Amino acid sequence: MFKVAVIGLGYIGLPTALSLAANGIHTIGVDINPKVVETLRSGKVTFNEKGLEELFNRAVEKGISFMTEYPVADMYICAVPTPYDKNSKKVDPTFVVKAVESVVEVAPKGSIVVIESTISPGTVDRYIRPIFDRKGLKLGTDIHIAHAPERIIPGNMLYELEHNSRTIGADSREIAEKVKQVYSSFCKGDIEITDIRTAEMTKVVENTFRDINIAYANELAKICRSGGMDVYEIIRIANKHPRVNIHNPGPGVGGHCISVDSWFLVGDYPGLANIILAARKINDSMPEFVLERISEIMKENGITDVSRIGLYGLTYKENVDDTRESPTLQMLDCMKRHLASGLKVYDPYIREKLVDGQVFDFKEFLDQIDMIVIMVGHAHLIENMDMIADKVIFDTRNVCHFKHAYKL
Repeated sequence: MFKVAVIGLGYIGLPTALSLAANGIHTIGVDINPKVVETLRSGKVTFNEKGLEELFNRAVEKGISFMTEYPVADMYICAVPTPYDKNSKKVDPTFVVKAVESVVEVAPKGSIVVIESTISPGTVDRYIRPIFDRKGLKLGTDIHIAHAPERIIPGNMLYELEHNSRTIGADSREIAEKVKQVYSSFCKGDIEITDIRTAEMTKVVENTFRDINIAYANELAKICRSGGMDVYEIIRIANKHPRVNIHNPGPGVGGHCISVDSWFLVGDYPGLANIILAARKINDSMPEFVLERISEIMKENGITDVSRIGLYGLTYKENVDDTRESPTLQMLDCMKRHLASGLKVYDPYIREKLVDGQVFDFKEFLDQIDMIVIMVGHAHLIENMDMIADKVIFDTRNVCHFKHAYKL
């Protein structure tokens, strides 16, 4: 029986492994963190996502297994993190390299290694192919390599995993078709076949496009604030044009994709990625801009005690428990650099302590603050909006319709 091992059981790897198993592929989930494996073996998922528990149960019924050791398999799908070096702005391939090095120790002849992690163009050539050379393995004969970048977003993972189109890059059409056959077990979207470098570039380009468009909205917010205009009204009217679709501004850009992938191009193509670099700087400046607005609103309302200010939302987007690169965490980091502290913080999706001043009961949180800063527009807040009506409100997400609420 054809066997697939999914390496890395985080936000991408776990749903991928479960989808494969639930659709009849003999699947083994691998993670070097024993706590992750222990949790999954005990019958529990490791993060919240709509439909994930049901998919997990279906996968378990079909015989999925979880382990910390790398098994012998016909295909290995590497879904490990790919951060960027904050100094060079280049991709940090450490986790991918270590995963592939571990794979080649056990991979049988003819097996396929699929990199699903998002990587910068040329990463496979610079960092992955040399691994096989060092091991004396001939690519295309002893072992094969492919790149199938993920294309899903927390909060809608399972739908997108099933319906989004995919790209598979490989050195040969034959290997690409084999990988496509495996992904077709759960993917109903179009699956495009190309070369590896093109597959690397397409994923980075997709997220960079979104980053640039968000930066445009955020820059508009700054311009309109300076000119005394309502950026949301301006965007609403401009979007009536059939060829205009401007995003709403926000307190920053988080998550592992948009806030990271654009830097890959900046790092690899300095002097060429000029618009991309400008967009990154604009989006990275938003938490500082929010801090300035908080200070202005405090002065206007005679609030002098920072501990009476509450940040609502720790995650990087609404209705998920993912805090990677979240604007709130970025802003709190800015405050540490400015030697300011004391803010209260609440997020209904985060049940463990991540930051100082974190409160775990919403009513208790509201009792301790005079001003609330909406950093994330969780459904929880929208459903309980009346509870904050008597507060000074700074709404960075444009989800509150109280007339007295301040906006970006």
